[in-house]
Amino acid sequence: MTHSAINQSLADFIQASPTPFHATEQLAQRLVAAGYEHLDERTDWALKEGGRYLVTRNGSSLIAFSLGRPEQLHTGLRLVGAHTDSPCLKVKPLPELEQQGLWQLGVEVYGGALLAPWFDRDLSLAGRLTFRTGDGHLGSRLIDFKRPIATIPSLAIHLNRGANDGVAINAQTDLPPLLAHCHEPKRQLRDLLKQQLLDEHPDCQAEQVLDYELSFYDTQAPATLGLTGDFFSSARLDNLLSCHAGLTALLESDGAQPCLLVCTDHEEIGSSSACGADGPFLEDVLTRLLPDNGERIRALQHSVMVSADNAHAVHPNFADRHDGNHGPKLNAGPVIKINSNQRYATNSETAAFFRHLCDQVEVPVQSFVVRSDMGCGSTIGPITASRLGVRTVDIGVPTFAMHSIRELAGSQDAAYLIKVLTHYFNSSRLI
Repeated sequence: MTHSAINQSLADFIQASPTPFHATEQLAQRLVAAGYEHLDERTDWALKEGGRYLVTRNGSSLIAFSLGRPEQLHTGLRLVGAHTDSPCLKVKPLPELEQQGLWQLGVEVYGGALLAPWFDRDLSLAGRLTFRTGDGHLGSRLIDFKRPIATIPSLAIHLNRGANDGVAINAQTDLPPLLAHCHEPKRQLRDLLKQQLLDEHPDCQAEQVLDYELSFYDTQAPATLGLTGDFFSSARLDNLLSCHAGLTALLESDGAQPCLLVCTDHEEIGSSSACGADGPFLEDVLTRLLPDNGERIRALQHSVMVSADNAHAVHPNFADRHDGNHGPKLNAGPVIKINSNQRYATNSETAAFFRHLCDQVEVPVQSFVVRSDMGCGSTIGPITASRLGVRTVDIGVPTFAMHSIRELAGSQDAAYLIKVLTHYFNSSRLI
């Protein structure tokens, strides 16, 4: 695919994935359309030689695997890991607020979000609802209002003269989005959700919405921008860009080698959940692929994990926030992320391996090390490496405005990442 076709596919994927639930659904739909079989963790698996499968957990995490040639499964797996979640504002369980004749919803900040960009945006609401039917059964469905239904207005500068001097944002009092005027009888969120549920799923027979996991999101569509189209701007690039790249590479690979795509939830809050990278999901799947413990350990010691999560590009207005020799640039290829304190799991062997892959397909590659006087973020890389003992390299596409409501990448870098990951999935030799 051309750069523009890849970016359009990425834009369509992100637009259809306002929450981890929707992202997982989109991944699953594209895999099934390509011939992957959907497995259920609650049943026995009868895996076939050379088969292609996917399994989901919690509706927000997914593992897809292509078994390749039978003799290859025991000589090493090619794993790519990413995450489906992004920082956002999540609706509280009892969120209804009525202030000054206006109806608002209380929200909780999910992950390390940049809060200032959430103001004055056209917001919508999406997520998962769990409901009771008329005959007493429970069901769950995804909803997405899609249209702008809320906003968080800024306070006018006339009433806050120090706004441009830097003002702390109070997550409890400053962030509740505004949805409508109050009216009698009082508005109830669950009534609104039930109507939306029935509009989107008229056959669900919902009688009462019992609970939900809902996130506000920016409705502005992704865009390629810049005078000569150099940039790609979107919400949730961290880390749906990597999920999309891993998916595209897997679907474009030749299927000869055993490959796994691992897209898990809750990375932004530490990955400690039943479906997160610090939970047992991947280990459970690997145990079913390779039931013999000794055989599984031997296979993992032949394997490599590429942990794909966005990297920090050097910002032209804040270049001093980077180490002078390690300032990744947009449209200059994926970044190998290194940290001697193991915030990234890269070592010299895995870095060299990824650099070699890039050289083989003529993809430029960069390096990132955080300034020695600054703290370093982390990824699923060290978590997966410590749980499985698998050799891991942390890489990612360079971006600006990470964790903002809208992030910026180079328009060529998604294609670079897909090219090298496809080559990795097809590679007959690992380290």
